[in-house]
Amino acid sequence: MEWFIEASDNYGLMIRVRKKLYEFKGLQHIEIYDTVFGKMLVIDGYVQFIERFEASYHEMLAHVPMLTHPSPKKVLIIGGGDGGTAREVLKHDPDEVVMVEIDRNVVEACRQHVGIDKGALDDPRLTLLIENGIEYVKNCDEKFDVLIVDGTDPSPASEPLFSPDFYRACSRISDIYAMQSQSPVLQEKEFRTVLRNTAVFRERRVYLSYIPMYPGGIWSFLIASDSSLNVELDKIRRRFEERRIETEYYTPEVHVAAFTLPRWLENIVREMGLEV
Repeated sequence: MEWFIEASDNYGLMIRVRKKLYEFKGLQHIEIYDTVFGKMLVIDGYVQFIERFEASYHEMLAHVPMLTHPSPKKVLIIGGGDGGTAREVLKHDPDEVVMVEIDRNVVEACRQHVGIDKGALDDPRLTLLIENGIEYVKNCDEKFDVLIVDGTDPSPASEPLFSPDFYRACSRISDIYAMQSQSPVLQEKEFRTVLRNTAVFRERRVYLSYIPMYPGGIWSFLIASDSSLNVELDKIRRRFEERRIETEYYTPEVHVAAFTLPRWLENIVREMGLEV
């Protein structure tokens, strides 16, 4: 067995791999490995998910905004070509899910070699569009209950997904918006950029999940809306039970606890003008 190494300027991640299952260089450099922790998707050198740990990412990205909304019937996902976020969103039995993924090769590679979507990508409630999500949002004249951005780390291709113009367009077409917002431990600059640029929303909150497959382990998410985001535990628990959702990582109690931030992160969040 060999090692896959994800290296950045000041830190790195090493995963033992059995073999490489797939590689394609097109719009993005896509690799899929068989590892000691299950299948692993890598895009442009960065780990996107590992099967053993992916629930702590996809469940927290999807269920926190979906359960914040009292009745999410129409959902938009930008990115998420592996299907993990769509899988979790569909557990809420929405009427319609639109998923906009820019790279068809990610979808097909994950369908063929991984399958974490568990059939979500072929669900009749889901419409898959292979196009630029930024342009889709910019030109969209529909309204969505929940909009989730499941994107990669900032790169030349994804950088517009972190711009104020994109967030402004998202706020126009969604009641509740959610995204992954990088590692506040090892990517503080990128984390601060997200907080600064999402100021177009009236209300924003940061929450956390423990994700071993990402450097530093602590990963942040941002939920935003032009309406109140305060939902009590009893109400979240009732919605969770009424929708009969089964999860591996997420619970209503984890949902609430995820918004409790360590002091150093509270200080950053307050400094950037957000509630804690």
